[in-house]
Amino acid sequence: MSDPTLDKLPGGYKGLASDFGSDQTLFKGVNWGKAMMWIFLLSDTFIFSCFLISYMKVRASVVEPWPYPSEVFALNFLGVPVPLLLIAIMTFVLITSSGTMALAVKYGYERNRKLCALFVFLTALGGLTFVGMQAFEWSKLIFHEGVRPWGNPYGAAQFGSFFFMITGFHGTHVSIGVIFLFIFARKTFRGDFDNARRGFFTSMKSDYVAIEILGLYWHFVDLVWVFIFAFFYLW
Repeated sequence: MSDPTLDKLPGGYKGLASDFGSDQTLFKGVNWGKAMMWIFLLSDTFIFSCFLISYMKVRASVVEPWPYPSEVFALNFLGVPVPLLLIAIMTFVLITSSGTMALAVKYGYERNRKLCALFVFLTALGGLTFVGMQAFEWSKLIFHEGVRPWGNPYGAAQFGSFFFMITGFHGTHVSIGVIFLFIFARKTFRGDFDNARRGFFTSMKSDYVAIEILGLYWHFVDLVWVFIFAFFYLW
C-alpha cells in the first residue's frame, strides 16, 4: 500500500527542486550562527590539539634538558621567587571571566538588559586583564630572561618556539574575544537585542542568542587555557 503523502509530491524537475529545497522547510527559523560557531570551535580544537601533541612529542624526544617551568615562570614577590605565581593569577582571572560570561548568558535569556550588559563588560575586563598579564609575561621573558623562539638560557632551544607559538595563538583568540565582548556589551546596554536592531556587518536582526554564541567562544578559550596550563606550565 502506497503512502498517500508521496503521491502528492511533484515529479520531474519540480520534484528534484523540492527535494533539494526540503531543508529550507525543515530548518526554517533555526539559528545558523550557533551551528557555525560549533563548526569553528571543532576546527580550532584540531589546531590546538596539533600544537599540544607536537609539543609533547618534541619534549619527550629532545636530548637537551627541558627548562623547568617553575624556574622560568617564577615571579618575585617581596624579594622571594614564587613559582608560577603570575600564571596562577592569569588562570584564576580567565576562569572567573568564564563564570561572568555564564551569568551574562543567563540574564540574556531572561532579557535583563542591564545585568546582561554588566556581566559581558566584566567578562571583557577579565579578558583584557589576562592579555595584559600575558604581555607582561612575554616582555619579562624576552627582555629580562633572554628567551627567544630560537634559543634560551634555560635548556632546550625548542622551548621558546613552542611557548610563543602556543601562548601567542591562544592570546590572539582571547584578544579577538575581548574586542567582541566590548562591542556586545555596548550593543546590549544600548538595547539592540531588545529592539531587534540590524547588525552593521550582516544586517541581521540582533538577538540575545548572539550572547550565547559569544559565550560558547569564550568558554572554549577558557577550556583551551586549562589544557595549556596543565601540559605546558605544570608538566
